[in-house]
Amino acid sequence: MSKFKQSEKRTVPQPPSGSLSDIVFMLLFFFMVTTTMRETESKVQLRLPEASEIAKLERKDLTSYINIGTPTRNLQSQFGTDSRIQLNDSFKTVDEIRDFIAAERDAMSEADRSFMTVALKVDENTRMGIVTDVKQELRKCSALKIMYTARKPAED
Repeated sequence: MSKFKQSEKRTVPQPPSGSLSDIVFMLLFFFMVTTTMRETESKVQLRLPEASEIAKLERKDLTSYINIGTPTRNLQSQFGTDSRIQLNDSFKTVDEIRDFIAAERDAMSEADRSFMTVALKVDENTRMGIVTDVKQELRKCSALKIMYTARKPAED
């Protein structure tokens, strides 16, 4: 009489993991290429005014942004509710605009400096006096190419 016995239990083979690293690197590369990083965080509330004639910028890398509006709710206890000027990630005064423009120009190549554009993002409820002060200061530091940021009108 013969005896049937199973000497070893069968194991389930593992799926091949050779191409797993390729897939991970492809996904990593895809997200690195498609993700855009926000340069500055907006510390002012902006509801842009409506405009009938809107044109897109050709080169955003040659644009420096100045935000003007009331501070966000979490910053109002510290900075108040009056309109403030935001340059990069901090609130500044009108007198500090010259240093901002000089630093932005220095960061550009010599050939691109003449194409520098200053984009004003101004809340629609901001008084025109602060905007005029900013424009006068930009004029003093020869930043004459100014663009106002606006939104498209709502279609009815």
